[in-house]
Amino acid sequence: MATRTFGERIARNEDDRLLRGRGQYIDDIDAKEVLHAAFVRSPYAHANIRSIDVSRARELPGVHAVYTCDDIGHVDRELPLLIPHPYLQHPKTQRPLARGHVDHVGQAVAFIVAESRYLAEDAAELVEVDYEPLPVIVDLERAAAPDSPRVHDDLPDNVASHFVQQSGDPDAAFGEADVVLKARFAVERSAGMAMETRGVLARWEPLAGELTVWDTTQASISVRGGLASLFGLPENRVQVIAPDVGGGFGTKVFFFYPDEVLVPLAAMELGRPVKYLEDRVEHFLASNHERLQVHEIELAATSDGIVTGIRDSFLHDTGAFIPYGIAVAQVAATQLPGPYRVPNVWVELKAVYTNTMTVTPYRGCGRPHACFVIERAMDLLADKLGIDRAEIRRRNFIRNDEFPWHRPGMLFADGLPVTLDSGNYEQALDMVLEAIDYEGFKAEQERARAEGRYLGLGLACYIEGTGLGPYEGAHVKVNPITGQILVATGLTSQGQGHETSFAQIAADELGVKPSDVQVVTGDTREFEWGVATFASRAAVVSGSAIGKAARTVRAKALELAENMLEVSAEDLDIEDGEIFVRGAPSRRVSLKLVATASNPLRYAFDEEAQVATQFAPARNNQSGPQLPDGQTPGLEATEYYSPPHATWASGIHVAIVEVDLETCQVEYLRYVCVHDCGNMINPTIVEGQVMGGVAQGVGGALYEKLEYDEDGQLRNASFMDFLVPYATEIPRVELHHLETPSPLNELGIKGAGEAGAIPVPALTASAISDALRPLGVEIMEAPITPVRLYQIVEEASAESQAE
Repeated sequence: MATRTFGERIARNEDDRLLRGRGQYIDDIDAKEVLHAAFVRSPYAHANIRSIDVSRARELPGVHAVYTCDDIGHVDRELPLLIPHPYLQHPKTQRPLARGHVDHVGQAVAFIVAESRYLAEDAAELVEVDYEPLPVIVDLERAAAPDSPRVHDDLPDNVASHFVQQSGDPDAAFGEADVVLKARFAVERSAGMAMETRGVLARWEPLAGELTVWDTTQASISVRGGLASLFGLPENRVQVIAPDVGGGFGTKVFFFYPDEVLVPLAAMELGRPVKYLEDRVEHFLASNHERLQVHEIELAATSDGIVTGIRDSFLHDTGAFIPYGIAVAQVAATQLPGPYRVPNVWVELKAVYTNTMTVTPYRGCGRPHACFVIERAMDLLADKLGIDRAEIRRRNFIRNDEFPWHRPGMLFADGLPVTLDSGNYEQALDMVLEAIDYEGFKAEQERARAEGRYLGLGLACYIEGTGLGPYEGAHVKVNPITGQILVATGLTSQGQGHETSFAQIAADELGVKPSDVQVVTGDTREFEWGVATFASRAAVVSGSAIGKAARTVRAKALELAENMLEVSAEDLDIEDGEIFVRGAPSRRVSLKLVATASNPLRYAFDEEAQVATQFAPARNNQSGPQLPDGQTPGLEATEYYSPPHATWASGIHVAIVEVDLETCQVEYLRYVCVHDCGNMINPTIVEGQVMGGVAQGVGGALYEKLEYDEDGQLRNASFMDFLVPYATEIPRVELHHLETPSPLNELGIKGAGEAGAIPVPALTASAISDALRPLGVEIMEAPITPVRLYQIVEEASAESQAE
């Protein structure tokens, strides 16, 4: 068997191209005679539209079209509900352009196409919209009240969904509990801030009747299917390509945004390519948000710290629309018990409309919320019972011999019962405590307090449901001209290293170097069936499909070589792109030659390729070779993989922080994590994913909160005011790996894309609370900005003085 690269730290195939500035992003695509688009967006969070006057805009020289809802024909409709759910009682999705009323600041009202973006923006300022302001509801808890102003007048209230899940007998658990802990936690609104904002470029070929769309999407195949349906085109006449995409984090997986519909519409009507690139303010106002939830939780426990039951009732802010259904809230609900052996769980969620930007998944998708709630509650329970924080977790972990662990009655976002496939939580805890010197920190903390310094240690455990279905596919082919391996799959890439990880999988099966594998993602011309990149599923689902297809190609190659080398396939192996006889390595044939021979009749101009005809003898005295029954020409295969249910990654993060009470700044002095995503394809890529997640987690822990005022205006819609951490705020992460293979796929892998972001807010709140324990501070929300920390310290001081 050739040297394996699965599990090795090989350099990324894509880095040379990207680091040399040879990537191709939407704005790099040179479309001749391209027109540019801009939007007119609502300045009101809630208003009726009395009239729209576009006459002055249409008269501006260089303007080719101005669209309102009355100008877009059959496209004027509510866009699809992507994830229906039986307990989504009142679904609402947006229209491409508002009709009759607007429901959040930034909602698209008109769409303008002109010779340049400058002209389009000038024309947008000439559009006159007469608004009648309506009552605005932004506060989540107020919006959930029956007497609240309604976001949508045709609904009875603002509750889009009311859903309860139960496992076991929570009432009995609470009735028998020695201790009951009650707490309230909040995780505030944030959003993914990718370096590249969203963009769409569309070109219509009238002679071919073909629409080509370049889109910064995480779901190119889904966008293609939607556009084909919307415009009544055969799917093979719609091509959607996700070129290099500068970050996604879930914000770009939603379809459709209005521009994804209107840009193709304008290109088809105007007969010229049309491009729209979102500016940063638009990204704040009109690209989807996430995070805001308020939880009221109770834990039932024995006197020795065994948690026997959980009750949690929470509100989820879905914004003005709910295109993703209750996915974020449902993930939070089902992941709430974390890695703990809690037999009795009751979770109630209410998804609530507010006059704010729509909420869809952002890196973590409900998991950071659940982790924050259960981990902070475990800290509080440990304090209440006088048990060490690490010890109370150890006592409640699911044990190694208890996998697979089932939570009856709890359905994950894939609609399947929650089943944790594998893990080793106790070993992970031992590893992280040893790495941080957990016992030694206690003495260090006492010395710091004697010096007037506030040091704290935070601890957070997490699980992550990854590798969701329904399926992904892959096509693997040996190019008969170059001998290179071509791999195509339907999902997209936004920087995760797919070109390398997927190449490693195929390379190992086919005995070549990963650098000899070309991977194509996000291009419906190359592969036209699949779902999307989200929920840490790419490696598990698409990687497994690639592995299956590569194994099929390998078997076909060995079968053909068996004939060519006159030896049984069982005696053959592949190394460095050549099939050879074990024990007689001089007897060999290249994969390139086998690929040529796999086609009974093929014209070639190089000598090696022509030799292949010797291995394809004529049959039945006919003039040329025949294709045997059951065989297909070409050394290639297409396979699909559908997971039986989610794989469950896990990890534990621990950090030591110092809090400066004068500035209310929090500094991470040490940050250690142990991460388990099953078998790692490439540890370096896994580490990059985890560390990138930690960076986003730090933002969610200390800085990033989108601030709406009572009028529904986003007050910090710029990087001047929305505090994204710099590299100087990100700690050096000491990362340790634990591999418990998943039994659900042949590669034994689990997802890793979101893991780093999940525990950081809980961990940081734990550490700040530990540091400021002498002041009576307990952190019950995230993020804790410097201003908010100052307020909490002042409130604790006032309470202490009042006592």
